[in-house]
Amino acid sequence: MSNTVSKPRLVILAAPGQPLPSNLAEIQALADVRITDAAGLANAMPGARALFLWDFFSSALADAWPYADSLEWVHVAAAGVDAMLFEDLRRSDVVLTNAHGVFDQPIAEFVLASVLAQDKQLHLSKRLQQEAVWQHRELTGTHGSRALVVGTGGIGRATARLLRAVGLSVRGVGRTAREDDPDFGTVVPSAELAEHAGWADHLVLAAPLTDQTRDLVDGAVLAAMKPSAHLVNVGRGALVDEDALLQALRTGQIAAASLDVFREEPVPASHPFWGTENVHVSAHMSGDIRGWRNTLALQFLTNLQRWSAGSIPENVVDKQRGYVSSSV
Repeated sequence: MSNTVSKPRLVILAAPGQPLPSNLAEIQALADVRITDAAGLANAMPGARALFLWDFFSSALADAWPYADSLEWVHVAAAGVDAMLFEDLRRSDVVLTNAHGVFDQPIAEFVLASVLAQDKQLHLSKRLQQEAVWQHRELTGTHGSRALVVGTGGIGRATARLLRAVGLSVRGVGRTAREDDPDFGTVVPSAELAEHAGWADHLVLAAPLTDQTRDLVDGAVLAAMKPSAHLVNVGRGALVDEDALLQALRTGQIAAASLDVFREEPVPASHPFWGTENVHVSAHMSGDIRGWRNTLALQFLTNLQRWSAGSIPENVVDKQRGYVSSSV
């Protein structure tokens, strides 16, 4: 009789043409791997105990769910899981994990760069350079200014620490108000964002997209902000009422917005964001430093090793809240 233990079946969902994980051979040493795109996911799922969403924005699992007869664990190679957190998955016993921690510091650095670019008028300087215009101006001091960071998870905390290190006063916005947070000091409740938005020179959105945070920054919040205030969104596009934001930017209700995420991605060429001078667009890249795919692949391998050994994988998402819960 053979003593060979069969390897668990793992499905890797990858987009057509997407480079596969660099450590695929090491993953295959631990699992019976099936690689598919969204179109083939339903056929690949029967018998699979784990699913690795390398195509991390895919929502294909919802359609393939009736064929997931043995599924125990889903890992998403992204911090946000809103694209695929459907009701059947929420109610199931399937463990959901994400890329918690991978993007914290890179996104914090991007936020700091956005803050400095706004205060030091770097976008305007580049435009004037292109027009060969020499225009001396006075800039804004960043040290001593105020940042209100919406989202008290890993990304928000890394952002708070970095902004504080260069001299900003920082407060957080989260589900629960408190006064003794180790990274934010004061945390105000997200339900009262409009009451606190006027305190900030920079309003930073780093929250996951949930039913509670969708359209969190609406007309009322924008109206409460300073005319000199700057909005930075590195969370999800749907955190903001984009029509209200455009109106606020065009009328001078707020000074500028640095946007890395949008409701529709890629942003259509006809979208007014492209031509609005005080909007600074980047292509959902704030956390994607060189080597980020390798980091994601290594994180999954580490979790696969834990799961294969019978341990609970790291970075388990609270499926009701939509993010990895923190004890802080």
